[in-house]
Amino acid sequence: MTAQSPVSSSGSRELVYGFLSLSLAVLLYGSYLVPMRRADPRDGNMAVVPTVEAVGLGLCVLFSGSSSLLMGWASSRFGWFGVSPEEVSRPLLNYCGAGLCLVSGVIFFFVKTNVATESADSSPLLPTNPPRVSPLPPPRGVCSGRGSSDARTGLKAVRPEIRRLIGFLLAVASGLLYGSSFVPVLYIKEHALLNGSAYHGASTHDVDYVYAQCSGVFLTSTVYFLIYCIVKRNRPHVLPSLVLPALLCGVMWTLGTFCWFLASSFLSAVVTFPILSAGYGLVAALWGSLVFKEVTGPANILVLVLASAVVLAGSLLTAVSKI
Repeated sequence: MTAQSPVSSSGSRELVYGFLSLSLAVLLYGSYLVPMRRADPRDGNMAVVPTVEAVGLGLCVLFSGSSSLLMGWASSRFGWFGVSPEEVSRPLLNYCGAGLCLVSGVIFFFVKTNVATESADSSPLLPTNPPRVSPLPPPRGVCSGRGSSDARTGLKAVRPEIRRLIGFLLAVASGLLYGSSFVPVLYIKEHALLNGSAYHGASTHDVDYVYAQCSGVFLTSTVYFLIYCIVKRNRPHVLPSLVLPALLCGVMWTLGTFCWFLASSFLSAVVTFPILSAGYGLVAALWGSLVFKEVTGPANILVLVLASAVVLAGSLLTAVSKI
């Protein structure tokens, strides 16, 4: 028997670590919105929470994942945002994969979902009005503080067909933004090896950029929340039932991002990005259809399965074309 070379052993170990990290990232990204699914978001915060309310958990992640995959593919394939164009060994497979992802988004739009928000507590954590001597009806759109959830706020007050269209557009927009949010990391890593560049000598390890990525998300969310408070005239809907689920969502997303960056350091982003984008969408679809019963009926489920198979095939073709 011949002894296994250290190089071969090290390469096999890196593959195992890479795919293990990628699997954890898929599970965490596909599940991080689950804690918020049973909570009443009222008027929500930015795009993701209102989208879940409009089209459900499964379609929200599937829509955003498909558009995120297309943005990540286009920016790397054609060299957008200052990143050098990436050549692929099999261009035909690459374009077919991108085309399938685009087709899957169209198919997903025809999946009808049954979204119903359940909430055990809709009384605000912060008082919206000072105590009064005589009872008066609360201002329009402000929770009365008696646990009533009858008031139709946010997307609940919109007709179902319009709500669905808004949810689709929000999911696609958030996916496009998310697919381009990692371009600065790729730009810095690419220019870190160029003499005379402002980023010369910067780290080329993906994990070193996790803190910056998460800090940027935290600061941006804080700015959005301040704007929301100003728009609401210092009467934000801060419900007790949202605090722990929101924190848990953030922790799961952060761990998923760390696992993804770790997987990219072992496998490279050209392999992990398409697999992750399709994988976490399928995990979210399973949560939405099997646990929350967002998709019911044989014909509806068949369309969901078809669209999921199309996006999975597209992501795999994209990954294989780059190897």
